[in-house]
Amino acid sequence: MTSMDKDGTKSGYDCALYQAICAAVSVPVIASGGAGNEADIVEVFQTTPVTAALAASIFHYGELSIAQTKQTLAKAGIPVRL
Repeated sequence: MTSMDKDGTKSGYDCALYQAICAAVSVPVIASGGAGNEADIVEVFQTTPVTAALAASIFHYGELSIAQTKQTLAKAGIPVRL
């Protein structure tokens, strides 16, 4: 589920939207749109029941590495494949 209001803004995920969507459907939900830093990715997992989160710009432009982000998620207690 892409939040078009947040997509490309790097201002954080629309956690309220993902909370509402997850409550309304019985299928896995992938959060997309708004990731600006590692804290945003940790927050979406800690505050919503999303199955996964997508981030693009922060990786494409070299602002973060995938390996670094996975380490941060693991330290926050969020299951990841390392």
